Amino acid sequence: MNLLLAPSPPDSLSAWIRRYLEALRVQHRSQADQRTRRSRLALFHSWCVERGIERPLDVTHRHVEQFQGYLFRYRKANGQPMALNGQIVALYTLEMFFRWLVRQGVMQSNPAADLELPKRTNDLREPLTLEEVEAVLALPDIADPRGLRDRAVLELFYATGIRRAELVGLHMSDVEPLHGTLHVRLGKGRKDRFVPLGERALAWIQKYQREARPLLLKQSEEKHLFLNCGGQPLSNDALSWRVRHYFQQAGITKRGACHLFRHTMATAMLDNGADIRHVQEMLGHTQISTTQRYTHVSIARLKAVHAATHPAARLLREPGEE
Repeated sequence: MNLLLAPSPPDSLSAWIRRYLEALRVQHRSQADQRTRRSRLALFHSWCVERGIERPLDVTHRHVEQFQGYLFRYRKANGQPMALNGQIVALYTLEMFFRWLVRQGVMQSNPAADLELPKRTNDLREPLTLEEVEAVLALPDIADPRGLRDRAVLELFYATGIRRAELVGLHMSDVEPLHGTLHVRLGKGRKDRFVPLGERALAWIQKYQREARPLLLKQSEEKHLFLNCGGQPLSNDALSWRVRHYFQQAGITKRGACHLFRHTMATAMLDNGADIRHVQEMLGHTQISTTQRYTHVSIARLKAVHAATHPAARLLREPGEE
């Protein structure tokens, strides 16, 4: 049974978490944001239950530090540790929850305040090569409605670099064939943007709309673009599983799934001379410093090409030697 949904006293930790999640809904927080905070707070709540911590007032700064250590040692079902950025999100969620409790007058101070967070990593996963991209794109069975849908999804990821949640939330009306653009509604930071689709991605999306979506559709009023076999919008987890499945079929062992296409698209544009501000606009980054991370990948690839192709790139003897 979900402990957060079980009956509990009004001053219990689970009761206050439920009130906080309801407050997020009232504030019209995105579904992705709500899911993330719910899952992180559920993990903290389970940790507290195991230690007999029942109320927010029972939580101390020492408890939060111990929970941070727990996150560091935590292992997922597949045996992998929680990613560093995932640990940071969990601790930040906790800090925001207790900050809200202070504003509600439930607590006098925030036990998660002044917590020394792990340093966020800016390391980018190695992007796909052109050969790897084409190998993955060729894998879906386009004679099957699901395969045709997957081909359109993969083409869209590669062409636009949109986020997984942004793709899942797309409606039929967001594809604008006349202008060759995609309307990304309420992206990260709840900001809309338009991105170019490219002729190839648009052609695959239109083929999917004509031939596959009508076969997947169960309710005529469904507006979402990409549907599962039950006629429902694709979920984030299902989408990641599908993409990772194709990577495994192609023999690609690089880390990541949907987001790896985002890295690949940005790196490819920069490699081929795109202005960094244009890439920033494509990715929907608020700060250009976020986009600048991709220039390091681009420069590293350029150095490798230079070393392999330029006759003076390697020092074969000491300067001045004949």
